[in-house]
Amino acid sequence: MNQERVYQIILAPHVTEKASGISKSNQVVFKVRPDSNKLEIKKAVESLFSVKVKEVTTVNVKGKKKRFGRALGVRSDWKKAYVTLHEGFEIDFVGVE
Repeated sequence: MNQERVYQIILAPHVTEKASGISKSNQVVFKVRPDSNKLEIKKAVESLFSVKVKEVTTVNVKGKKKRFGRALGVRSDWKKAYVTLHEGFEIDFVGVE
């Protein structure tokens, strides 16, 4: 996998109440490209954040149906990755101690 692809796989950290709750179990959540697979996500996280990944679980999130005035619309589908890190490694997005 080339270095350009590594930077394109992980789109953003997904910081929510649930994601911050599971961070106690040494997991982090990322919004990733829908065409990426678990092996690519693992390699991307390890190379970008210098951590050791234990396991990757992915979820395809369906876009919600929303109403924009009179028109009906659908938000885009997206993919979420739960990344479990080995003991002793952590990624801190908030930076508050």
